Amino acid sequence: MIHLKSARELAIMRDAGKIVAECHALIAESIKPGITTLALDRLIEKKIRKNGAKPSFKGHHGFPYTICVAQNDVICHGFPTDTPLKNGDIVTIDIGAHYRGYHGDSAWTYAIGQISPQIRKLMKVCKKALYKGIAKAKAGYTTGDIGHTIQSYAEGLGLGVVRDFVGHGVGQVLWEEPKIPHFGEPGSGTLIQNGMTLAIEPMITLGDWRAKIDSDGWTARTVDGSICVQYEHTVAVTKNGPKILTTL
Repeated sequence: MIHLKSARELAIMRDAGKIVAECHALIAESIKPGITTLALDRLIEKKIRKNGAKPSFKGHHGFPYTICVAQNDVICHGFPTDTPLKNGDIVTIDIGAHYRGYHGDSAWTYAIGQISPQIRKLMKVCKKALYKGIAKAKAGYTTGDIGHTIQSYAEGLGLGVVRDFVGHGVGQVLWEEPKIPHFGEPGSGTLIQNGMTLAIEPMITLGDWRAKIDSDGWTARTVDGSICVQYEHTVAVTKNGPKILTTL
């Protein structure tokens, strides 16, 4: 079932989204060679709880941590570890905050130290693909329009678009309808309506888009070991166009 949000609900979701954005600002200040993602996990849990919220991911379907960590060839749902980050690592940190009954959800990719021009371009393309997708989050378009826009842009530049994991509606439930694929045909999928709140989160790779799952049952990696990056915002569909909720 798709839940169209009222103005009151959107205001709460904006507050939840701001907490997530503050967490990402803290990550940007803290992430560097030598720090561990377990340390970042503890830092973000403390930040979320200090704001009167709860970590959305901790305990969600049994996930044991506050943040999801996707390092280098990991696509999504990776666990934080006590291995120090090193120069040249690429790390996506996915953060969710549950505040007054509603979730905010956003992921961002961070470069550790010096990275290659190829990976820098991958990050730039993925971020631009996100905003191209967000521009289609308007009443009258469809989820397929969002996906097609992202896919045609990224694949047109020779990059891979992950299909095994997709975006989703978000609200009182962390993963709610509709699904938001980052691929597809124009006009296909679910009709977008004002009041929807969508987590749009393209995952773009340097190589093969297919995924394999580690023995932990969570961590998804590219089948060929290629680098994957991801950018995600929670977006409200309004009569005035898409409004990003997970910003400061």
